[in-house]
Order: sequence, then C-alpha cells, then structure tokens
Amino acid sequence: MSLTHIQSFVAVAEEGHVGRAARRLHLTQPPLSRHILALEDELGTRLFERTPRGMRLLPAGEAFLRHARRILAEVDAAVHTVRGVTAGRQGA
Repeated sequence: MSLTHIQSFVAVAEEGHVGRAARRLHLTQPPLSRHILALEDELGTRLFERTPRGMRLLPAGEAFLRHARRILAEVDAAVHTVRGVTAGRQGA
C-alpha cells in the first residue's frame, strides 16, 4: 500500500467524486481510479459505492478513512520533525 493510494483514497472520500478529487490532486481521473481500485484489491473489499452522482463511502471505507487520515498526519509530522532537526543542525 502506497502513500499515493492513501492520499488518493482520502481525496475521493472527502470530495465524494473522482473528478473533483483528481483536480485537487492535480491528476487525471484514470490514474486516480486505478489507485482506488488497487487499494480496494489490496484490502480485499470495496471501499466505495459508485453512484451516478459520485462515490459514497461504504462501512469499510468509513473505517479505513479514520486510519488513512492518521497515517497521513503521522507522515506529515515525521517530515516536519526531520526538517526541524535538519534546520537545527544547519543553524548550529
């Protein structure tokens, strides 16, 4: 599972629509759809219900969204920490 797949999942979950999520991520729809399908394949379950108006989270998607947001927050915190350590060394 890649961070790209997790970021894609969160964007689609928050936007409720692949097109809007693709614009948000500066992607086109086909690769974004492939990210979601690959993630669902890896997890062995569907995360979204595809509707004529967009995408709706299924219960498995709701559960995964909480974890996905925490994962992305932890990655952001790690990057921030490392950059802070690096900046501290450069300023010393």
